[in-house]
Amino acid sequence: MIAIPIPSGTQAWLATGHADMRKHFDGLALLVQETLKRDPHGGHLFVFRGRFIWPQTVDGAVTITPAQLGYLREGIDWRHPQRTWRPEAVG
Repeated sequence: MIAIPIPSGTQAWLATGHADMRKHFDGLALLVQETLKRDPHGGHLFVFRGRFIWPQTVDGAVTITPAQLGYLREGIDWRHPQRTWRPEAVG
């Protein structure tokens, strides 16, 4: 998997409704502007619905941390991430 560096201060917004990905960049930018009431060119990330566990929202969008975005991308339930066991010593 390719790591996507997220600059400090960048907000990640989840568009929790269904999105038609055939809209491409221009259509999705318009969705961000009209539905989410956000600036699609403001330097923040907008994530559209896939097969993820989504937070409950009232207004259709929610901001998440870069760590929560990483969980979503990996398919991990961001509400209850599980730490895996790591050995304390090598060899």
